[in-house]
Amino acid sequence: MKKIRTRFAPSPTGRMHVGNLRTALYAYLIAKHEGGDFLLRIEDTDQERFVEGALDLIYKTMKETGLEHDEGPDKDGGYGPYVQSERMKTGMYLEYAKQLVEKGEAYYCFCTKERLEGLHKEAEERGEAAAKYDKHCLHLSKEEVEEKLAAGVPYVIRQNNPTEGETSFDDVIYGTITAPNEELDDMVLIKQDGYPTYNFANVIDDHLMEITHVVRGNEYLSSAPKYNRLYQAFGWDVPVYVHCPTITDENHKKLSKRHGASSFEDLMDLGFVPEAVVNYVALLGWSPSDDREIFSLEELVEAFDYKRINKSPAVFDMVKLRWMNGEYIKKMEDEKYYEYALPQIRKVITKDLDLKKIADLVKSRIEVFPDIDEKIDFFQELPEYDIAMYTHKKMKTNSENSLEVLKELLPRYEALDEYTIPAIEKVAMDYVAEKGCKNGQALWPLRTAVSGKQMTPGGAYEIMEILGKDESLARIRKGIEMLEQQ
Repeated sequence: MKKIRTRFAPSPTGRMHVGNLRTALYAYLIAKHEGGDFLLRIEDTDQERFVEGALDLIYKTMKETGLEHDEGPDKDGGYGPYVQSERMKTGMYLEYAKQLVEKGEAYYCFCTKERLEGLHKEAEERGEAAAKYDKHCLHLSKEEVEEKLAAGVPYVIRQNNPTEGETSFDDVIYGTITAPNEELDDMVLIKQDGYPTYNFANVIDDHLMEITHVVRGNEYLSSAPKYNRLYQAFGWDVPVYVHCPTITDENHKKLSKRHGASSFEDLMDLGFVPEAVVNYVALLGWSPSDDREIFSLEELVEAFDYKRINKSPAVFDMVKLRWMNGEYIKKMEDEKYYEYALPQIRKVITKDLDLKKIADLVKSRIEVFPDIDEKIDFFQELPEYDIAMYTHKKMKTNSENSLEVLKELLPRYEALDEYTIPAIEKVAMDYVAEKGCKNGQALWPLRTAVSGKQMTPGGAYEIMEILGKDESLARIRKGIEMLEQQ
């Protein structure tokens, strides 16, 4: 059996879109599941859209997601160069295009910009969505073509597609698709600047790099018949096509920058971890044979069967991703977790407190790291709060008995020399035993006083230990004062 080879071929045009990341991931998983090779190829033929620094971003994203390529610009596997602009310098694309011209499968087109715009205008007037080139230059004689070339008239090279019959191709996800040839435009293969178009270069490169499986978004389905005709024109084997479904937002609109999380970098900025994002993106269109949802990259390699990719649009559910990210945070090694959490904590806490203990308190209570802010802000400063918080039906507390509890606990904590969780807890539990009341009757007023919040990570003991004796007592006194003034 032929060794499986897949590729990810991004254009350096900015941040990596979630759809591109999924393409890269699926290409990686298909190759690795069968012990094949995964290639990185940079498609930079569209010089107008080139963004400075985007190439570095591609490498960074691949590294952070763990999608390590076997071959690429930095790892020559004998099929290089792996950057299209470098491949172009060899003149190879033009040579292949000229071969097609010789075969009658392509032709030189000298049409001016104005003429092409005229075709577009006429198409609009007819109510057509797009203008189809009218093969005007196909009918030039060989002598006319040579004369124009010699005179240096600007040209492009176009594919010569038939206008009758049909072209069919097979896709793993969508099955056999047939397109009427009359719908196939004579797409440009070589642009006026000498650069190949994406549509042409990717076919040439995929063949020369022996790519067996081509993974891409389903927006390329309409172009696939034209690709197939190129393969057939050269007499080359057609790769296995895997066209992935569209990714939409929660409103079933195509995922865009307006969504706020359309790229991998966006998600990193929002406090997600790469492993969770990779896990979630794998499930955008693919499902395992069981109901399992949490996978490491290694487990995905083992479980991935590309024939289980669904053709229906995949919904990018931010709520689901947040939940999954929270699961990853819970399982994260403490050292790694603290590394992630610390910058977020330092945005909120400037006091000299034990930040490690604060981090530990919130680990199981957050889904993304920015969630930390509102969960720990009370450590920095006691928020303004309503004394109605002291009343809790389940805990059987109200303003009166809360005031009593705080006034009676205050001197006991003032007298406490060792301010540790066990010592703080003992004072409270001795008080509960003495009074014969429920734990909550003492702890609810205490936690409310030291936090000023209804919900906190950790209970009164943990909070008081982190705050320290002086700050805890000051907050209890403040609670007493507020309750006395009602």
